[in-house]
Amino acid sequence: MRKTITILVNSLRLTFQEIRANKLRTFLSLIGISFGIFCIIGVLATVNSLEMNIQNQLKSLGTNTIYIDKWTYGAGSGDYPWWKYMKRPEPKFEEVALIRERSRLTDKVGYQTSSNTNIVYKDFALEGVNMSGITPDINEINPLQIEFGRFISGSEFQSGSPVIIMGYTNAENLFGDPERAVGKTVKIKNNQATIIGVIKKMGANFIGENFDQNIYVPYKFLHQMVSDEQASPVIIVKGKSGISSAALSDELEGIMRSIRKLKPTEEDNFTLNQISALSSQVSGIFSSINMGGWAIGILSLVVGAFGISNIMFVTVKERTPIIGLKKAIGAKKRSILTEFLLEAAIICILGGIMGLLLVFILTLVLSQLLNFPVYISVGILSLAISICIVIGILSGIIPAYTASRMDPVVAIRSK
Repeated sequence: MRKTITILVNSLRLTFQEIRANKLRTFLSLIGISFGIFCIIGVLATVNSLEMNIQNQLKSLGTNTIYIDKWTYGAGSGDYPWWKYMKRPEPKFEEVALIRERSRLTDKVGYQTSSNTNIVYKDFALEGVNMSGITPDINEINPLQIEFGRFISGSEFQSGSPVIIMGYTNAENLFGDPERAVGKTVKIKNNQATIIGVIKKMGANFIGENFDQNIYVPYKFLHQMVSDEQASPVIIVKGKSGISSAALSDELEGIMRSIRKLKPTEEDNFTLNQISALSSQVSGIFSSINMGGWAIGILSLVVGAFGISNIMFVTVKERTPIIGLKKAIGAKKRSILTEFLLEAAIICILGGIMGLLLVFILTLVLSQLLNFPVYISVGILSLAISICIVIGILSGIIPAYTASRMDPVVAIRSK
């Protein structure tokens, strides 16, 4: 153990002497390693952070939640002619009660519609605001976090009361201070409505619903102003605890075909969009992006490895008399081999640290530009160090082996 520590200390000392003596040569050789680590770790850190953010959004939608719609979400929609989608009937409010009645696997069934509208308050107006009409179960499936005020009550849902839950950004744009929005009366499609709550800042989810820029009203209130056919309706079903998405989907397919009286030979005129399927699609997409980052990074690492190997060959040549002297006084081949392999690994780690510093700068920039933090996980950091050590050993194995096999007499007499 003590001998190993001595070799490591000597390797560190000789490495830094080499760097000080040949700054430009070492720097140029480290660029390849630095860029390779930057490509691999930069892509992994960014993609993993983005994937985690999206997966968290999908989890918030419910892992066993299914959206019944005329449209298909995510991949696969291009395999079906768009005009067939257009001809499909919209999900109907009456189908919600039928699903509740016939299903044994569902926990919550909600109905949501949406329409663009203008919100007018005194002399101020917000144009093109997305207004969602919801039923009570929607908040059980995808809870809205109320920052100020309260949520819609059961009696308000039942009667279709003109009350609004407003997104944080909309409340900020219309009233300056979102807290001031609670209790204010605004005009929507020539109807007076009272703001009873403001949603906590939540951003947008994976299916494009931006909570901060939406307003939410009881479904029956929106239905008084806009027909369901014009309001992009969707039925959202949450399965019971322990029920898989596949089992829930199979049951819902049979129920929906029965409700719509489809013959066995007729194809479905609806789509069951599974959140779990979207999660798998996301993982597949990000795996492909990661592979691209690895491909670019490996090419850079190969170039960098040749640079490190070149440094080590030059170093061995410059230290040939010293190597001969060490062997003459009893140094074993294993010690010489270990010394040069450690030196190669240390040089490579220095290049990796340069690459990690660049990645760290990248994460700071992206965290400011994106709405979620980009970070380097411990696993990715360990991977970077491991790559550097492996590349260093592979780069230095031939020069180190050459040094360990030198004849001490010939080495001492060399110039």
